[in-house]
Amino acid sequence: MSNFRIALDGNEANRCQRVGSNVYAFELLCALERITRSLSDKIAFEVLLSSAPVSDWPAERPGWSYRVVGPARLWTQWGLPLYLFCHQGAYDVFFTPGHYAPRWCSVPYICSVMDLGFLKFPETFARRDLYQLSAWTRYSVKRAAAVVAISKFTKKEVARAYQRAERDIVVAYPAFSGQVISLTASERQQLLSRMGVGKKYFVYLGTLQPRKNIARMVEAFDTFVAMVERGEEWQLVLAGKDGWLMDEIEEAIGACRSRRQIVRTGFVDERQKGALLAGATASLNLGLYEGFGIPALESLAYRTLPICANNTSLPEVVGQMGLGVNPFRPNSIAKAMIAAVTWQASREKARFGRQALAQLGKFSYDESALMILETILKVATRKA
Repeated sequence: MSNFRIALDGNEANRCQRVGSNVYAFELLCALERITRSLSDKIAFEVLLSSAPVSDWPAERPGWSYRVVGPARLWTQWGLPLYLFCHQGAYDVFFTPGHYAPRWCSVPYICSVMDLGFLKFPETFARRDLYQLSAWTRYSVKRAAAVVAISKFTKKEVARAYQRAERDIVVAYPAFSGQVISLTASERQQLLSRMGVGKKYFVYLGTLQPRKNIARMVEAFDTFVAMVERGEEWQLVLAGKDGWLMDEIEEAIGACRSRRQIVRTGFVDERQKGALLAGATASLNLGLYEGFGIPALESLAYRTLPICANNTSLPEVVGQMGLGVNPFRPNSIAKAMIAAVTWQASREKARFGRQALAQLGKFSYDESALMILETILKVATRKA
């Protein structure tokens, strides 16, 4: 029998098309499985899900298994807490890589926090989502045995907002989770052509939502086009599915003089993403409030210059490898886009590639999983 029995919340990760927090949850749990394969006689993990696991989860093995817990409706509020109450003797610790712990949890738990943008910019969230984020995150963090934050910035924000001691909060960074997709020039051009993308463009990757500052991004692009010669050749590519509160974004695009040069691709797969990043003059990472910023890391992986908001966590993510801008000033963003065009033609790009890879190497899911494993075992030992 294993010395430690750990329940893991796999629901956030159990998606076919993963973005943002889904990617973080999946990669972190896979890393936990990977680093504990030799410890199956000491640590047993059970991944709890509201539906059958999708096909790319790690295979079951001694010390790693899956359990579907119902009912799926109101799972975090009803099905999961009821299951844990009825099986509280079966687990030493429950860990969720998402914001929300069970409403009532009879097992000591560790929860995660991506960011607290809903407290800083509540107007950028739908009313129902805002209530859920505010109320559920508050009780999850307040009652947790420990909290995982995805950046040092988020750690300080959580400590301040919920009066948690910083010693109770550990930082487990996201990382670049994939492999750089190797495409020939012809393959890349074919993929871009199918998406309606030309040779000169800036790219935004992520769900289209107000918090990502899309409206100011569009205004900045309009200013940029007016500032450059032959501006009609340039495009702004918005690569991501539509999110919530789209009216502001639609209005900004409709009012843009260069709206015909704005391309909306919808959700992109890894090959499409690779083609977009490899060919872009720069990526745009201008969120009003970011807990981390995986798209900025992806940009570094493809040796593409990221233009980043100079606030919240993004300076922590890119270090000296990005162009920092005031995300509230479209003129500042447009000037950075001009600078990126100039930089693209300079000799600095080769050196940037080496430095970008060094910055990328500072983030590892295995290291983050090790940090979380240590925290899990501390909480389990405390319970014993």
